[in-house]
Amino acid sequence: MSLDTVVIATDSARLNGGTAKVAFTEAAGLVAAGYRVIFFAPTGPVDPGLAASGAEVVCLNEPDVLDDPNRLRAMGRGIWNRGAARALREVLAPLDPKRTAIHAHSFSRALSPALGPVLSGSGVPALFTMHDYFLACPNGGFYDYRREEICTRRPMGLPCLSTNCDARSPLHKGWRAVRQAALWGPGGLPRTLRDIAYISETQLAAMRPYLPDGARLHHILNPIEIDAGAPRVRAEENDVFLFIGRLMPEKGALDFARAAKAAGVRAVFLGAGPQEDAIRAANPEAELMGWVSPAEVAMWLGRARALVFPSVWPEPFGLVAAEALSRGVPAIAGRWNAASEMIADGTNGVVYEEREALSGALRSLRDADRVAAMSQVAYARRSGYAATPEAHCARVSDVLEGIMRK
Repeated sequence: MSLDTVVIATDSARLNGGTAKVAFTEAAGLVAAGYRVIFFAPTGPVDPGLAASGAEVVCLNEPDVLDDPNRLRAMGRGIWNRGAARALREVLAPLDPKRTAIHAHSFSRALSPALGPVLSGSGVPALFTMHDYFLACPNGGFYDYRREEICTRRPMGLPCLSTNCDARSPLHKGWRAVRQAALWGPGGLPRTLRDIAYISETQLAAMRPYLPDGARLHHILNPIEIDAGAPRVRAEENDVFLFIGRLMPEKGALDFARAAKAAGVRAVFLGAGPQEDAIRAANPEAELMGWVSPAEVAMWLGRARALVFPSVWPEPFGLVAAEALSRGVPAIAGRWNAASEMIADGTNGVVYEEREALSGALRSLRDADRVAAMSQVAYARRSGYAATPEAHCARVSDVLEGIMRK
């Protein structure tokens, strides 16, 4: 018997980040491919695009644990959301396990570790996609937000538990450690997972020591919209070094501002966040445009000489880098984050080895002929950086169909 129903389980039915965007794209694509799709999420409200996708949306309209004004309720539900687990079981109960599969995307903002027993105990084949590092790391990033450096401590060991690495407070780190204990203990994650998807080799390398030995691992690229007929951005004629994202310490925006000042290049930031004032102080010539529309992002990419991806944590994907490269805009990234996997150093962009080397990487793109050559290679390889929505959904369905046959 073959697969005909896919239950997508994730934290949010509203568009609140990259994971939700992937889940929404997948829901619409699988419906278009002929599957019955049930989209389950505790947090609402339901995004209009998701509502129009053809998926059957089951949303509990709970607040995100980070937005809930009742902090005690949020803390308890973040550790074990009994109501969400019960509701998901009720969705699964009438479905034929010989024709149904679950694809789970996230749990840290609403579903909680209570997702684990549902995945392992429902009798329905399940795939879990890692979009972050929460299956292993309490703060989800293998990153010490206090010291602003990549963390190499073993999760939940004494050095981990005794270190305040959280971006918010020691109390929040303590809560996250309790949640991690619930995840590894009664939640049974990741040890009960039989099929796990990863989105980059960088992510897999960091997570492999914490994944169960018997789990089947599946590489599923994140989807992006690629206009195959769009002309190459003539990056060699442009002067904008472009940053797209939240202006947060882990994103490396301040590193970029300082490096651009030292290199004497034009820095444009699309995004907002708490480092805005520090960026202006470090580089008064920097242009901070705030959050802009998708059309404006496309316009700025058309004016870019390079896309700068200075993230200082081991970011598990590089969506904006993939989008830029697919248009022929060279990308600059640190070796430690997944965007570097898309870049052949000196061929379609620049990979730098340490944070202090970013200004040199920016200076290396002063030569127009070099930038033109990089741009042409980047554009020629435009279909290889990420999956189209159609290719992503085909890959997901192939994996789920394969799981059904095991």
